Amino acid sequence: MLVPLQGFTVDKASQIALRQQLFEHCQQQILAGHWQASARLPSVRQLAAHLQVSNFTVAELYDRLQAQNLVFSRPGSGIFIARLNPTLTLAQHNNAETSQLASEVALMRQTLQREPSWLKPAAGWLTEQYLPVQQVRQALKDIAREGQSLTEYGPAQGYLPLRQYLASRLAQLQLVCRASDLLLTHSATHALDLVLRLCLKPGDQVLVDDPGFYNFQAILRLHQLELVFVPRAKDGPDLEALTQLLQQHKAKAYLTNSVLSNPVGTSITPAVAFQVLSLLRQHQVLLIEDDIYADLEPQSAIRYTSLADFADNIYIGSLSKTISADLRVGYILASNSRIAALTDLKLMTSTSTPVTVERVVYKVLSSGSYKRHIRQLQQELDRLRQYCLQQFSARGFSAWHEPSGGFALWLQLPNQLSATALAKQMLAQQIVLAPGGHFSQWPDADAYMRVNITECTATFFKALDLVLAKAAVNTTRRLSPQQDNAV
Repeated sequence: MLVPLQGFTVDKASQIALRQQLFEHCQQQILAGHWQASARLPSVRQLAAHLQVSNFTVAELYDRLQAQNLVFSRPGSGIFIARLNPTLTLAQHNNAETSQLASEVALMRQTLQREPSWLKPAAGWLTEQYLPVQQVRQALKDIAREGQSLTEYGPAQGYLPLRQYLASRLAQLQLVCRASDLLLTHSATHALDLVLRLCLKPGDQVLVDDPGFYNFQAILRLHQLELVFVPRAKDGPDLEALTQLLQQHKAKAYLTNSVLSNPVGTSITPAVAFQVLSLLRQHQVLLIEDDIYADLEPQSAIRYTSLADFADNIYIGSLSKTISADLRVGYILASNSRIAALTDLKLMTSTSTPVTVERVVYKVLSSGSYKRHIRQLQQELDRLRQYCLQQFSARGFSAWHEPSGGFALWLQLPNQLSATALAKQMLAQQIVLAPGGHFSQWPDADAYMRVNITECTATFFKALDLVLAKAAVNTTRRLSPQQDNAV
C-alpha cells in the first residue's frame, strides 16, 4: 500500500515554515491512523516534485519522522509507516493512571500484575517451579545466621566474591576477564540504562534487531535515541541490510542479543559474528551485547565479545532468568576506564546495589546444586518446548524458528488471525498474550506472537481452543454462500 501524493499539501503563503507544515501534517495523519501501518511513503524525489520543494526538504522530513519512530526505513524498499505500540490494560485489574510512556510499558504492566489465577504466556521469566526456590530459601537462612551486616551499603562495584565467580564463569564462555572488569547492577535493564547514559546522547542513532525485545526499544526512546531497525535472520542480523543501514545512517551503537535472541530465539553463527564485528569496526559503531539467557543455552554458542577484545565492546549479563526474577542482579563487562565511569554513574544514580541480595545469589551460584539445576532446567525446557511445538502445530500455528534453548517461541498464527484480536479474546479468559506488534516492525507482525512455554499449560490450551473455535465459527459465517453472494 502506498500513501498517495494527494495526501500531502502545503500552504506556501503561510507564515509557518514548509518543513514544519509538512512534519505536523504527517505526524497528525499517522497518529490519527489515517495512514495505515506498513504503508509506503512516496520516494524523496516523487514527493519533492509533487510539492515543488527541494529533495533536501523531503529528506529532512523523513529523517524527523524516523527520529520520532513514526516511520522506518527498509533498505532498498523505501520508507514505511511504523506500527504504533498498542496499549493493553487489565481493565478493572489495572487502575493506574496512564502516562506518555503507557504504550511502552503496557505489556510489562500486564505481566507484572499479581493475580494468582492468571496465566501469562506473555511473561519474560520462568515460573516458580523451574527455579531453585529451595536453594534460595536456604541461602537466605544461611546469610541471616552469618555475622555480616544486613543494614549497610554495599561496595561500589558490587560484592567481590560474586564478581570473582562471574569472571570464572565467563572464562568458560571464552570471555577471559578479571573481577575488576565487572560492575554489578540492579538488573540487566539497570546495566543498559547506565551504558546508555555514559556512551550515547539524545539524537544518536542505535541499531536494534527486528524482531527484537520491546523493552530495548522503550529504554532507547526514553533516552531520546533514534532507533534503526536491522532485520533479524535465523543466523543473526541480515548482513546485506546491516551493510546498507551502516552506509545510510550514522549509527553510534548496535544493541543486540547474540544468544537466544528475544523474541525469536536465534543465536549468531561464527561466520556471521565475524562479519558483523568487521562492519561495526569499519563504521566505528559500539557493540552492546546483551546475554541474559546465557545459562539457558545448552550448546556452546558464540558471543561477539568472545571473538573481540571486550575493551572495544560492552557486554551485559543477568542472573534473574535462572535464579529469581525478584532477587535481581545484573552485571557489565567492559574496559577498566568504562567500568570506572559506569561505577561513578551507579553511585550517583543509585548509590550502590544491595549486597545482601548479591550474597544470596552468590551462595546459590557457588553451591554444588546450581550446575545440576541448570542441566535439569535445560532438559525440562527441551521437553516442554517439543510438547508446545506439537500442541501449537496441531492448532495451525507455526514456529518461525525452533530455538535450541530458552523458554520463548515466536509463532505465526493460523488463518490470518490477528494476534492483537486473539490477545483481547484470551484476556477475557484471564490469559495475557504478547502480540508481535510489540516486538517487530514487520508489515505482518500482528500475525505473530511470542509465548513463554512455561505458561502454556493444559488450561491455556483449553482456553485457546475455545477462542479458536469461536473465531472459526465467525469466519464461516462471514464467508457463508448467502453472504458471499450478497457481496
